[in-house]
Amino acid sequence: MTTRLAPSPSGDLHLGHARAFLAAWAAARQAGGRVVLRIEDLDTPRVVPGAAERQMEDLAWLGLDWDGPVLRQSARADYYAEVLHRLAQGGHVFACYHSRQDVARAATAPHGADGVPPYPAALRPPHPFEAKALAAHPEAAIRFWVKPGTVTFADLLQGPQTQDVAADVGDFVLRRRDGLFAYQLAVVADDAAQGVTHVVRGADLLPSTARQIQLYTALDRPVPVFGHVGLVLNQAGQKLSKRDGAVSLVALRQAGVQPQVLIGWLAATLGLGTGQPCAPGQVAAHFGWQAAAALPIVYEPTAVPWA
Repeated sequence: MTTRLAPSPSGDLHLGHARAFLAAWAAARQAGGRVVLRIEDLDTPRVVPGAAERQMEDLAWLGLDWDGPVLRQSARADYYAEVLHRLAQGGHVFACYHSRQDVARAATAPHGADGVPPYPAALRPPHPFEAKALAAHPEAAIRFWVKPGTVTFADLLQGPQTQDVAADVGDFVLRRRDGLFAYQLAVVADDAAQGVTHVVRGADLLPSTARQIQLYTALDRPVPVFGHVGLVLNQAGQKLSKRDGAVSLVALRQAGVQPQVLIGWLAATLGLGTGQPCAPGQVAAHFGWQAAAALPIVYEPTAVPWA
């Protein structure tokens, strides 16, 4: 088994990240497997200077280690270009010059899986283009030609899942018009390259999974097992974000919170402990895919053991 920790350095890690990362780490260590670390700094305009270094310090403070070198997406553009070329060779992509307004005007459904209109099949060219055509479209978005029909998979935590990607999302972007490669391409390419067998991450990424399965299939790579951990919500019922600075791991470290106390609390929310302080290795020793890990929890500032 190989799992991965894949933070995006657009802000500091918070309790939601820590909950999913602990589950991913414990699953691999319980099975005698590997944990790899990837810094998802692909979207360079959103990268916060110094955030990646703070995130690695947070992981070390929690006691979550990793195997092998750290992979940084910002250094892998040539590799993503090779993967895109491979998809083009298989007849899976096409160039798109349409704006968001064009898509909205042509869409038959107002909202898709990402809250935006699904890309209309009517805007497709008659056929996917050949690999040699990639160089002829440097200013176009490159989209994946989505296959019709439903994608089904069994999530370790959220249960059976089915999505019609064509209807819910449509043909999605692999390379943006500004030349940056998109998340969906990079994450599949990197998980395949790093040998990730189990993708354990937050439930907010569950809607991306069917798209990623189509990419794995198009690339003829094994599809990993997926497990989506319930989110940690603020008191307004929203996913914790960088705006909730009081629950960032940096803030907790600076406040003198002991990592064993935090690990014990996180383990209890995953159904893996009583809430008593413990080390990550103790969580891994009796790890299992508990139903509690699938559920979101609300962070109550006065109810945590470090309050």
